[in-house]
Amino acid sequence: MKKDILVGLDLGTTKVCAVIAEKIPDQNRIDVLGFGVAPSEGLHKGLVANIGKTAEAIKSAMAIASNRAGFEVTVVNVGVAGEHITSIRHRNYVTINRDEKEITKEDLDRLEADVRTIRIPSDRQILHIIPEEFSIDHQSGIENPIGMSGSRLEASNHVVLASIPAMENIRKSVERAGYQVQDYILQPIASSASVLEESEKDLGVALIDIGGGTTDIAIYHKKAIKHTRVIGVAGNQVTNDIRESLGVMTDEAERLKKEYGYASENAIIKDEDILIKGVGARGNTKIPISLLTQIISLRMKELFTLVDNELRSAGFKSKIKAGIVLTGGGSLLRGVTELAEEVFGLPTRIGVPQELGAGLSNEIESPEFATVAGLIRGIPGGKSSEYQVLIKKQKEKSSNQLGKIIKKVQDFFNEL
Repeated sequence: MKKDILVGLDLGTTKVCAVIAEKIPDQNRIDVLGFGVAPSEGLHKGLVANIGKTAEAIKSAMAIASNRAGFEVTVVNVGVAGEHITSIRHRNYVTINRDEKEITKEDLDRLEADVRTIRIPSDRQILHIIPEEFSIDHQSGIENPIGMSGSRLEASNHVVLASIPAMENIRKSVERAGYQVQDYILQPIASSASVLEESEKDLGVALIDIGGGTTDIAIYHKKAIKHTRVIGVAGNQVTNDIRESLGVMTDEAERLKKEYGYASENAIIKDEDILIKGVGARGNTKIPISLLTQIISLRMKELFTLVDNELRSAGFKSKIKAGIVLTGGGSLLRGVTELAEEVFGLPTRIGVPQELGAGLSNEIESPEFATVAGLIRGIPGGKSSEYQVLIKKQKEKSSNQLGKIIKKVQDFFNEL
């Protein structure tokens, strides 16, 4: 059976998300057929720290998604993050020698092949080559040169580099779980595909995806990606600050953050006391929400200041006319847009996955699933924007086997 099936796998520090979807070309929509989440214990700040545990999380998330979809898949699009990610800008050209001088896709392939010959560190590999714009015979600002005529085709490229060992560990984890990698996609690029509007990309926008272990940045201007960066400060640091400051367990700190936390004191509706569970001989205590907010706000302000410095050092702060878009689980903190506007001095909104169709699409219409929603779209203009996957026929499996996997996930959450 052959269909336009799209599979995304988001390997996060706190959770692994899997989505199986079908592209409906004539209706320009993506229907989510299966969706699964499993706790992640094998990753740290976007990097695989334990291949076995990561593979088990992938198996669990994919089993849930496959069961809901009613079939299995063999290949997946995998999100990549981590502080090992770097990017460079590279300009190159090729000459058009054929008589009619018409530019074809073959010429674009030659441009890409030429970029792949540039010298990069021996422990790095090229993850993406994304053209920002093209020039033909020194006429710049061309988005798509195919079909046009000229003698010299130039391109300004955004080249993303990744650590070879880090990528190998991801590949090994996916293969140990029983799947093959169709494509690796940088997580901020995936998130951008699901939450940004074309008008924002044209005017200039900065996407900030706040996850558990990393915060991913993508800057767009004139419809092209201009800069990407991954910062190792994110939601888990906020949780750890609460844990250390209040002397509570990690799960209690996470609960306090989600239930009572604010990123800005100005956003507090009512400053009431909240109960803090005691540990050991120390009894329960009460603290005002404003104190919890001060702990959270300090770390979030530090994070936004780091991002603001990145925007300035990259030379794009003045070009972000459409403002800031926050997404990821960390953007669910109340008052986060107010704090962002205070630090960046720019209008800010929360980015939610857009243009999803039927099926289980409503289950991933949340900022925390922005990356996995983008992974099923692929890179606009890239090789994974449309591809077909052969679906394996669903084999007869005992419900007990699947039940064991689902029960394992449920037991994990019950023990927290």
